[in-house]
Amino acid sequence: MAEKRDFDEFLEKFKSHHDVMLDELHKVVIGQDEVIDQLLAAIFTGGHCLLVGVPGLAKTLLVSTLARILDCEFKRIQFTPDLMPSDITGTNVLDENEESGRREFRFVQGPVFTNVLLADEINRTPPKTQAALLQAMQEREVSVGQTTYDLPDPFFCIATQNPIEQEGTYPLPEAQLDRFMFNVKVDYPSLEEEEQILEATTKGERQEVRKVLSAKAILFLQKQVRMIEATPLTVNYVARLVRATRPSDPSAPDLVKTMVDWGAGPRAGQYLIAGGKAAAAMDGRPSVTLADIRKVAVPVLRHRVSCNFQAQAEGISTEDVIRRLVETVPEPKIEKYE
Repeated sequence: MAEKRDFDEFLEKFKSHHDVMLDELHKVVIGQDEVIDQLLAAIFTGGHCLLVGVPGLAKTLLVSTLARILDCEFKRIQFTPDLMPSDITGTNVLDENEESGRREFRFVQGPVFTNVLLADEINRTPPKTQAALLQAMQEREVSVGQTTYDLPDPFFCIATQNPIEQEGTYPLPEAQLDRFMFNVKVDYPSLEEEEQILEATTKGERQEVRKVLSAKAILFLQKQVRMIEATPLTVNYVARLVRATRPSDPSAPDLVKTMVDWGAGPRAGQYLIAGGKAAAAMDGRPSVTLADIRKVAVPVLRHRVSCNFQAQAEGISTEDVIRRLVETVPEPKIEKYE
């Protein structure tokens, strides 16, 4: 009973922290509620995010403001075609030891050694440099020469990408896309939101935000969010939803078999459950519902399902396929005991 009471208290405090973070973010960023919720869900579960949207939608402002309300170290990398892997990870430099007078190599850390890393315009740099983030995002460590260095904890990579820019860009390979928990689509604001943006940003005033969570607090929240319950029925639904995205699977519907080249792997299921746990915690609930899974299905699966030419010819997008699957994959039935 004591443990349950403590966990209920945690959920109340967690929801309170979430509401305060929303209030602080909305001092600077107008609208984009869904995007903000997905970013916070990734932070509370230790995932990475890819923000995709046309220029001028406050992607960079959103990430930098988020970093300001977190009492963590924040660094930004502006990706360009001439950026080298060592510009991200760091490099060994030859230095002279003042005490011994001998020359020895010393490792100089790159900007990836931080808590919140903003990889701005990640598709503007060649694959060799993009790949420098792979080990950092998955293992949260960096290997330089024969030495491996651990990254600070927590570590989040939030990358931005411009979907309309084609010339001089390098699309992220599927293996690297799969490292991102969410592919977050940043859309245009509504008329009312755009009016508020124009009014707020033309006054020349800078809104100050206060720090809400420390790095130690984030690690504690992540540990508690993992304790949110995902029932066997929820796990069963997630497994069947992910398997339904694969055209070679017998359970895949005809839409997937005719419109999809390849579907999502097991990591998608892991992130669906993690995202569902974050959604439940932010709502103050101790267990994941199927509604939580449906809520995060599109951002988790959007970059893990590849539609073919037939789908493009018929104007069917990956999001259309995912939403159709969410509607058609049946909910698990609860066995009745007589």
